[in-house]
Parts: sequence; C-alpha cells; structure tokens
Amino acid sequence: MHIVWWKESVVYQIYPISFKDSDGDGHGDLQGIYEKLDYLTDLGIDVIWICPIYESPGHDNGYDISDYYAIMRKFGTMEDFDRLLAAAHSRGLKIMMDLVLNHTSDEHAWFAESRSSKVNPKRDYYIWRSGKNGQVPNNWESYFGGSVWKHDPETNEYYLHLYSEHQPDLNWNNPQMAEEMYEMVHWWLQKGVDGFRFDAVAHIAKAEGLPSAHNPDNLPVVPAYQLFSNLEQVHSILNKLNDMILKPYGPMTVGETSGLGPEQALAYVGTDRNELNMVFQFEHMFVDAKSSGIGKWNYREWKLTELKEIMSRWQTVLHGRGWNANYMGNHDQPRPVSRFGDDGRYRVRSAQMLATWMLTLEGTPYIYQGEEIGMTNVAFPNIEQYRDIETMNYYRHYIAQGRDKNDIMKAIWLKSRDNARTPMQWDDTEHAGFTEGEPWIQVNDNYTEINVASAENDPGSVLHYYRKLIALRKKSKVLIYGEYELLLPDDQDIYAYTRTLDDEKMLIILNFREHEPEMHWPEGWTEERAKLVISNVKRRYSTDEGTILLQPYEARVYRLQS
Repeated sequence: MHIVWWKESVVYQIYPISFKDSDGDGHGDLQGIYEKLDYLTDLGIDVIWICPIYESPGHDNGYDISDYYAIMRKFGTMEDFDRLLAAAHSRGLKIMMDLVLNHTSDEHAWFAESRSSKVNPKRDYYIWRSGKNGQVPNNWESYFGGSVWKHDPETNEYYLHLYSEHQPDLNWNNPQMAEEMYEMVHWWLQKGVDGFRFDAVAHIAKAEGLPSAHNPDNLPVVPAYQLFSNLEQVHSILNKLNDMILKPYGPMTVGETSGLGPEQALAYVGTDRNELNMVFQFEHMFVDAKSSGIGKWNYREWKLTELKEIMSRWQTVLHGRGWNANYMGNHDQPRPVSRFGDDGRYRVRSAQMLATWMLTLEGTPYIYQGEEIGMTNVAFPNIEQYRDIETMNYYRHYIAQGRDKNDIMKAIWLKSRDNARTPMQWDDTEHAGFTEGEPWIQVNDNYTEINVASAENDPGSVLHYYRKLIALRKKSKVLIYGEYELLLPDDQDIYAYTRTLDDEKMLIILNFREHEPEMHWPEGWTEERAKLVISNVKRRYSTDEGTILLQPYEARVYRLQS
C-alpha cells in the first residue's frame, strides 16, 4: 500500500463565478472564496479545485483563455490569488488549478498573430487548413454542434475548434508552442499551486492528415471522436510534461478524458505510465443518455444494474494498478440529487445516500459546490434565462428544425450545464446571500429552503452528514485503499459492496429507490458481527429471518467485528 497525499484527499470543486460575490457585481470572485475558507475547512476537505480564473472574454465561462498569466478582472487580481493561496495553505488546504491545454480563446495574443497572415511565426500554433471544393476541410462535428471549422476571411482559410468557434485548438505538433505551454505550467507551479485539472486533455492530439470520419448517410457533419480523442501522441505529450515540469513538484493531476473505459485509462494513470494521477471518466455520465457526446440530450431511463456495472469495472480494473477520480456531478453535469436521487420528498435522504456512495469508493472523491447541501436542478421557463453556450446552441438548432419548444425545454431542464451553475445558496436572504447585486444567472427559487445557513442549524441536514462521512473516510484506511467487491450485481434497487484491507472489512448498503427492498446479510456477516458506523436514517429495520429491510434511499455502512 503506497500512501500518497492525493489518494487520501477529498476535493471540493468551485465554479468561481457562482460561488460567492464579495463586491456586489453579481459575479463570484476570489475574495468570495477567501471569505468561505473556514466553511471549507469545517467541511473537512483537503483540496480546492478552482475552475478557470484566467483572463478570458467568457464565451465559455473561462474555458476560453486569452492570457494564462493573468486573472480575469471580474474575479480579482493576481494579488488576490496570491493571498487566497497563502490563506488556503495556512489552513492546510491545497489549491488545484483548472488548466486548458487543448485550446485558447480567439482573443489570445497568439491567435491574433496566427490569423494575421499565413507566414506569421505563430500561424502554426493553431490548426489551419484550406477548404475542399468550397466546403470545410473535413466532416468532424463540434462538441457544441455544427462543424469544427470556422472560415476566417483574413487569410481565406479555416481554423479548427472542437468546442466553440471562440476556442481555436492549439497545434501540439508545433514544438515552440508546446515549449511555451510547458513553461506556463512551470510558472504556476513556482507560484505554489498544488495541482492541475487538465481540461479536454484527451483531445490535444488529432489524427494525422485530419481525415474525414466514416459517413454512410452523407451528413454535413458527424461525430469523429476516434480521430481526436485519446490518441497515442497525447501520452507522449503528457510524458514529456511530467518529466520536464511536473515531477520535481509532485503536484496532483487529473485529466478530463472522455470516451474511454478503465483498461484504456490505465494508459494515463497506470503506475508505470508517468503521466497523470487520475482521470475523470464519463461512462456513468451517459447512463441516462441514448448515446454519448452530443446525444446526451436524448434522455433514457437508466437502470441501477448499468450504473453498478460501470462503476464496478472502474473500481476493480484500476485497483492496485492506477487510481480513480470519483464524482457524481460537476460544472458540466446536472445536479446529482435530481439525476440519481429524488429532489422532492426524499431530497435530503437521497443526497445523503449518494454522498455515502461517493465517499466509500476507492479513489479520490470530488464534491461539487452545493452538493454538500443537496442543491437541485433548476427549471427556468424561458431560454432567455439560460447562459450556457451549449444549451443555447442546442435550443436554437432544434427550434430551427421545428421541434416542439416544450420538448426542448424538458431536455434542458434535465441536462443543461446551467443546472450546476446557478449561484451557491448560502442563506434565505435575497439572491441566496450570493451577491448584493444582480446575479449573472438567476438563483434557483428553492434557495429559501435549501441553503447553508438552514443546513448548519439542522443536525439531520445533508451538510452535517457530509462532515461525518468525510471524517469517517479520513480515519478509515480501508475506505481509501481497500479492495472493492460488488454484491447483488443483478439487484435493481440495492447497490451493495464491501471494501477489504488486510483484516479490516466494511460493508456499504445503498438503496437507490423510494420503495423498501430487503436483502440478506452477505456471507460472513451477521447482525451481531456488523457494527454500524454511519447511516442516514435514525431507525433501522431487520426481520426475524436475518434479512435487512431498507427504507427509501437508505444508506448504511458497517464494519465487520471479529
């Protein structure tokens, strides 16, 4: 058992524009995070992951970076960041930056030069191509819909953007550009940051020659993930980054890598690979979608057996060979309690059950702001209330195709990224205590009921339960390093598993449904030998036959007593 700090850490993700506004301009800022450091310390977390705070025009909420060495003005100054970093370190908290290596903003100085002429020294910092027969260079579809190519009249060529047209992709085949990016990473490490989440890192290499994807239906654009995701060159770039820059500092690194399973993930996180500590996988994020990627909007009923199968593969394949990053939601996903739980009658209990799940799996757990109080999805009635570029593109595309507006809005209420981006709900005052001004996006109407202040005053709240769970995880090495074994793989209601480390064993039982299923004690376990260490219900039921009767969304964690 190799003990390292990032394996034993609990990470809290902050989406800064929506976390806490200190100056009344309606946008969260660094000073707002600074003011809430004690709250985060009390929660028990170890690492704060801050979504991009670099200079940016904000077309994709900071993931379009125009200056990697500057702080976006609405978030504050570099002095504010230095102060936050020092204050976090003084409390024993670490700071993980969110860094985009795949693309910049189209307002980055490099891109201004690159588009100025075909012979500019920085032309090749990005991916430019001539059109083909008056059409775009290939048929790849952008993650935000439409083609990945944008025509630029200045030089009559197209530049490639896997995301928004305001996010041109960098060309990692250019050694000078790569050198400048490595140096920038080094600069932040010298400043004292403790880690990086590498955004869209799976896409930094593209197939040689940029060929069109298979297109039997002759569509204008088609998904082409296999031509720009997880290609071999990504690994050589990360290996070099590790050797040249990361290794002397030992930072925590996690990559956003869509489109892979656990076996492929080992190419990034295998103990012999010298690349990343862990990756974010997306398989469980598409369990309720008819297809991955852009198909996320087409909802399908998910089965617990499917979720168990996905998570169990990741738990077992990576055990002893790599490391998991465990999450239920983030800034790009719906709220977990609305997606996997019940955000109505059983909101509190199902949020606590889901928390039990995340904090008892092998891997580093990530808590997204508001999860710890059970914040829910939002259902704005009008598209004008939304701010997310992906959501608005989806709406415009299908309205133009004549699809029913109500059907489009229902999909948005389920899957829009803005579900996670409404302001953090601190109290029941106007705008949920997030700002004294007009918030950049409307607060969820349920803030009067769901907020930190009321959770603090309720011993049975989601917040208090998170604190207990985090404390339990920290003192239970078996929950960090123990081997995972799935029980009841075919049960559609109960998700149960054990964690075993040497002679220590824990049993986790989660009811993912609102009815009351029964289960038998697993082999080797009895009511007498099972010591309950945490549960989200006060009264527990078992029957005379030695079975366990679970209440709606009940969670129990037992330790086996010899």
